Amino acid sequence: MSTELKKPENCLIVIFGASGDLTKRKLMPALFELFCDNMLPEQFVVLGTSSSKLSDDEFREHIRSALSVKTPDPENSIDKFLKKLYYISADFKDPLRYEEIKKRMYELGGCCGNSCNYIYYLATVPELFGTIALNLGNVNLSDQSNGFSRIVVEKPFGHDLGSAVELNKTIQSVFKEDQIYRIDHYLGKETVQNVLVTRFANGIFEPIWNRNYVHHVEVTSAETLGVENRGAYYERSGALLDMIQSHLLRVAALVAMEPPSSFDSDAVRNEQLKVLQSLRPIRFEEVNESAVRGQYISSKIKGKTVKGYREENNVNPNSRTETYAALKFYIDNWRWGGVPFYIRTGKMMPTQVTEAVIHFKKTPHYLFSKAGETNSRNSLILRIQPDEGIVLKFGMKEPGSGYKVQNVNMDFHYKDLSNLHIPEAYERLLYDSMVGDSTLFLRADAVEAAWRFIDPIEKAWKESHDIKIYGYPAGTWGPEAADSLIEGDYQTWRYPCKNLAEDGVYCEL
Repeated sequence: MSTELKKPENCLIVIFGASGDLTKRKLMPALFELFCDNMLPEQFVVLGTSSSKLSDDEFREHIRSALSVKTPDPENSIDKFLKKLYYISADFKDPLRYEEIKKRMYELGGCCGNSCNYIYYLATVPELFGTIALNLGNVNLSDQSNGFSRIVVEKPFGHDLGSAVELNKTIQSVFKEDQIYRIDHYLGKETVQNVLVTRFANGIFEPIWNRNYVHHVEVTSAETLGVENRGAYYERSGALLDMIQSHLLRVAALVAMEPPSSFDSDAVRNEQLKVLQSLRPIRFEEVNESAVRGQYISSKIKGKTVKGYREENNVNPNSRTETYAALKFYIDNWRWGGVPFYIRTGKMMPTQVTEAVIHFKKTPHYLFSKAGETNSRNSLILRIQPDEGIVLKFGMKEPGSGYKVQNVNMDFHYKDLSNLHIPEAYERLLYDSMVGDSTLFLRADAVEAAWRFIDPIEKAWKESHDIKIYGYPAGTWGPEAADSLIEGDYQTWRYPCKNLAEDGVYCEL
């Protein structure tokens, strides 16, 4: 991972699923932002492909509405960017169509110079990932004799361990591992990357980042929205697979990993893999004690009635799919032995927030309790979104007589850096795929390790009707049963607010 950004080599990006929502909302705005920042190659082309019948100009107009400039655009940046976009329609299941895609790529290759590098971005339904990879191989588009050839694969990468292993084998039969970029947009967030800098660029944190000083670690990702129009998708996934397996375990791995020998991509990913391999398995019979699931039910929020999950479109009225999931687990290694880690995620919660919190142990002997003062609790809050930043909580004496202790915050907010552009996750990840930096992408062994940990929980929830699914009113912090996961004198989860400084307040919608 270089500390300085460099100009990518000339390349042609082929986006499979180019007429879809992901391309329009995320990929194209990210590429356009890179274009405006002069961080795309000197010569580049984007070839979109999907089943929709569109001309080049129709595709460009389809994308235009998703692009915006924050200032007046005297140089017509949008028009200049759109001229780099081309389109070809294709049925991705038809092997013959890939010869046409290849022909169009070679025609456009002249825009990249004498030889061209290729990136294939799979922004399609997961069921097509293996099919597209195999068909690219059949027409020799994975060849790297005249330039690099890389494939970027969106999540979800499989739906269980078996399917993930099979998908890895399929793609690896065409592309080498160093050509495969499995994307997790959470790892592209600036504040997720800052977890590494906070730990390894500051000598004050690393000595206490272990079982001797840390009581527990808490990772939260809460959303205020319900499933909306994604009922059919959510019925197949649920909160456990949608968020914990694919995103939050990676955040926990960043918090828990050992210092890498360097910031070479393999060195960083090796340490993350060690964390995932050290997760203490939660056996089928232990799921009830280590995991809690919930489902939001109808309630009133600010006088307005909100539908429950089972009343959403395309949702089984008897569904047992979880919209809330909470886990307690341990990392069995020297650094973290005996320290509980807690992860929770949920929809229809009081505030939208993603954060990791390091809760430190209390002082071994507290001097200020005789007058009824409570022991201050130190914690480090790493806020990923919104109000991105860091808060260190510690005790200070209140003014006046006596020694009454009050918790105070020492905080930093990214929004205070008004002179700097904070890139969106897809900006960073698309750029990294062009320059060949795989640090923030997932390796096959890490994907499989995460599935190996999650599979028994998912299996127990599917097969055992003795394991309850708790209802929680929309607009609350999930089922009360989840509080039973927290050990010792920390009796509840943190109640974060949208404003990072408002710690411990039970926020309302």
